[in-house]
Amino acid sequence: MSSDIDVSSGGVTQNGGARTSDRGAATRGALLSAARDVFCDAGFAQAAVTDIVAKAGASVGSLYHHFNGKADLYLTLFEDFQGRQQERTREAINAVRDAGETDPMRQFIAGAGAYLSGCLDERDAARLFISGDGPPGFDRVMRQRLNKWARRNAALFHTADGGVDEALVTVLTGAMAGAVSEISLLDDEDAARRLADQVMVIVATIRNPGTEQR
Repeated sequence: MSSDIDVSSGGVTQNGGARTSDRGAATRGALLSAARDVFCDAGFAQAAVTDIVAKAGASVGSLYHHFNGKADLYLTLFEDFQGRQQERTREAINAVRDAGETDPMRQFIAGAGAYLSGCLDERDAARLFISGDGPPGFDRVMRQRLNKWARRNAALFHTADGGVDEALVTVLTGAMAGAVSEISLLDDEDAARRLADQVMVIVATIRNPGTEQR
């Protein structure tokens, strides 16, 4: 006897519900993957919804079932990328903390290095979002993300009176934003990796006024 009848609810359970949900998730994932490829190849402005659905093996209707349109796909890809970057940064900082590192500057360097490594590992995505070819208003989204990152950085750095070292946070955040842009836009991957290494060497020489030199 099958379990079609759900006695507790007095209704009928759709056995195909889980399979339908799985298919929906698979379609959504295929659309995002296809959108990433098409955006990276053609740019956001020139990308066509028909190209995305064709590459995903889906329909225009399924795209609008999961997303509001091309801009929604782009922003979802951006948030997914930033989520992975945040996780990389968090893991790197936690690793040095677990190893006994207490200097906020060295914790920052670990996290910033992980962020740059993520840009190198996902150069197509990093370049896509830094290129300036995004949906209307995306520049504001980028600024908000940078400000959010700056606030997280501020949590590491404090002055002797318990405040936040705004000058240090501004310098470090600006330096890293510039590095991300340059590294993402370089065509030569080896040159990009060398530049990332050189940037981190220079950042490591910046003194944190809130702590004594070791």
